Amino acid sequence: MSDRFRKLPAVALRGMTIIPGMVIHFDVSRKKSVKAIENAMLEDQQVFLVTQKEIDDENPDFNSMYKIGTLAEIKQVIKLPNNVLRVLVEGKERAELSGFEETDDMLTANIEILEEEDLFPFSPATSEAMIRNLKEIFFIYSNSNTRIPRELPVTVGSVQGLKELMDAIITNIPLYYEEKQRLLEADNIQERYELLSVILSNEVEIMRIKHEIQTKVKEKVDKNQKEYLLREQLKLIKEELGEDPSTSDADRFMAEVENLQASDEVKEKIIKEIERFKSIGPNSSESAVERGYIETLLEMPWEKASEDNEDIRNAERILNEDHYGLEKVKERVLEFLAVRILTKKGTTPIICLVGPPGTGKTSIARSIARALNKEYVRISLGGIRDEAEIRGHRKTYVGAMPGRIAVGIKSAGVKNPLMLLDEIDKVSSDYKGDTASALLEVLDSEQNVKFRDHYIEIPIDLSEVMFITTANSLQTIPKPLLDRMEIIEVTSYTENEKIHIATEHLIPKQKKKHGLEEQQLVISPKALKNIISGHTRESGVRSLEREIGELCRKAAREILEKKKKSVKITESNLEKYLGNAVFQYEAANVTDEIGIVRGLAWTSAGGDTLQIEVNVMPGKGEFRLTGQMGDVMKESAMAGISYIRSLSTEFEIPEDFFATHDIHIHIPEGAVPKDGPSAGITMATAMISAVVRKPVRADLAMTGEITLRGRVLPVGGLKEKILAAKNAGIKTVIVPKNNEKDIAEISMEIKRGIEIIYAETMKDVLPLAFAKGQDAGKKEKK
Repeated sequence: MSDRFRKLPAVALRGMTIIPGMVIHFDVSRKKSVKAIENAMLEDQQVFLVTQKEIDDENPDFNSMYKIGTLAEIKQVIKLPNNVLRVLVEGKERAELSGFEETDDMLTANIEILEEEDLFPFSPATSEAMIRNLKEIFFIYSNSNTRIPRELPVTVGSVQGLKELMDAIITNIPLYYEEKQRLLEADNIQERYELLSVILSNEVEIMRIKHEIQTKVKEKVDKNQKEYLLREQLKLIKEELGEDPSTSDADRFMAEVENLQASDEVKEKIIKEIERFKSIGPNSSESAVERGYIETLLEMPWEKASEDNEDIRNAERILNEDHYGLEKVKERVLEFLAVRILTKKGTTPIICLVGPPGTGKTSIARSIARALNKEYVRISLGGIRDEAEIRGHRKTYVGAMPGRIAVGIKSAGVKNPLMLLDEIDKVSSDYKGDTASALLEVLDSEQNVKFRDHYIEIPIDLSEVMFITTANSLQTIPKPLLDRMEIIEVTSYTENEKIHIATEHLIPKQKKKHGLEEQQLVISPKALKNIISGHTRESGVRSLEREIGELCRKAAREILEKKKKSVKITESNLEKYLGNAVFQYEAANVTDEIGIVRGLAWTSAGGDTLQIEVNVMPGKGEFRLTGQMGDVMKESAMAGISYIRSLSTEFEIPEDFFATHDIHIHIPEGAVPKDGPSAGITMATAMISAVVRKPVRADLAMTGEITLRGRVLPVGGLKEKILAAKNAGIKTVIVPKNNEKDIAEISMEIKRGIEIIYAETMKDVLPLAFAKGQDAGKKEKK
């Protein structure tokens, strides 16, 4: 192989190009490059340096390299930590890469040395002109670039030959590696000279433009600084003269109006207020009021809206992730989102979530906001009496402020947040106004396009706000307000649902809250079931979460005091941590008894069973009710006794029976108020049983209202009532015929194991209620 064709270890350079004549050091860390340097040091210390086209390429091949590189001589190698070499090299000759012999440990390049032109193809005069021109451009460049050392122009100026001059300039000026590569690839002196002249001329022009920009910026900064000083001086002068220096605030307000995303009408109104603010005297108390009003208007998101997440699958995933069950709520939210996607706008629903405390109504709203990527605002309406809390105060009053709706929109920063109106059933009215009526305009989709807050005065568009309200009961919500909302019931949780919620949500949440790792506290399924049945009695899971929190606290203490690795809560040691069970479901009676009937009731804490006891004794025809019954239950009892008396002949009751006997109806737990239309047929059955002395089935419970004619009327809360019957061990439940459609919606998990019988009149109830072999009706005549 001739001297022109060589085979040398090669190093691929990233972000740098080495020119012949250049002495430079660089770091090598790639294993192949380190091996190439080591092999070169073992031989003649010569290495081929070639630049790779892509800096981030970790394993470059022949096609990803520039074809022209530099044959260099290694002057020094220093080993650094982490197997890094710092190499000092001197560029010797240009060479062309013809191919790689790549092995596992290094790159070997096949190169051809490129010969330089010995004689210039120019006359001496032309050569001198080129040298002078290049020196002139370089001096201008070095004067413009502060990164060039002061002594470099002198050094370069002393160089005589054209080739040597170009090498000196290329070696010493900071250029991008792509430009140096272009210079390296130039085939002859003429091409290299022209290319270097263009690069230097471009750099000089860039420096000139950069200097002009910096000069203009400095002038502007100086001007702003001067204006600032003058304004501060003017402010001090005005303060000395007793004048209000608020003109600067007015200017600031004007600048903010220009950048405000709002309609022209809104901007005109704000500009008028700013002009008025300017004209107010400095000593006027109205100045501070006007300033606060303008700032409030500027902070309102008039036309600023966030973009909803329209990924319906993502919304479904988030809702399922945050909540177990609640299928109706999730279905309605996904329907809303589907309509919004199809229509690009859609009507924004006003949803009212109704259910007992602790069933997750507020957290549902938060999950919906997360699923739709909406800003979340919560407004608690519990106990609000003043209408101004909703509509705001007139700004002429001292201490006036916007209403809670406007403040919520302002804090959200967008005009289309999700706004939760919590506890809407607990708003109240007094002499200050009807708060519920003030909400009519807010929650009416036909009116809230131009909702007027007394303080802001400019109509606010609430049509894009997604309102979600919560309530424990619909009884206290005025009918006009109720009519504007879509009611979704969040019913009580079954024991199985509570176990799922506790396992998937409450226990991990409380462990994290109390600093416990996953394995540091283990609650067995049976222990969890006992906590639910014996230590809590509620529709939701709030008390259950508190009990789990107590277990976490006790576990944390044991882990620290007794150096335990983990605490396991089982059915056997639960009493040690939480004490004896607080609640016990009143189990079904063992034997059939006379005058005792099991009824079903709905309470704010869920369903419950209640025993109704009736005693008949000789007396003067008195009718007594005890057990702290409300008016509705008292009226049901009176209707029941009237029904029985009207059918005395059919029941074979003597004519003077009610005149010579006293009847006493009692519902145990007299300290607990009881009211509602659920116990009518229960009390009537108990009275007939006591009068005709027929025992009632112990495994039976019933619910329904009664009329004077013995018809059975429908009732509510059947899911909770049937759940309570199941927990009490009841096998058969009698419900009104008109509630058949409600029973159909109850899950099979709750209905499994219970026989549900429908009744239209008391004549359907009594044959089922009395024990086998007993009949309260007319007997056959002998």
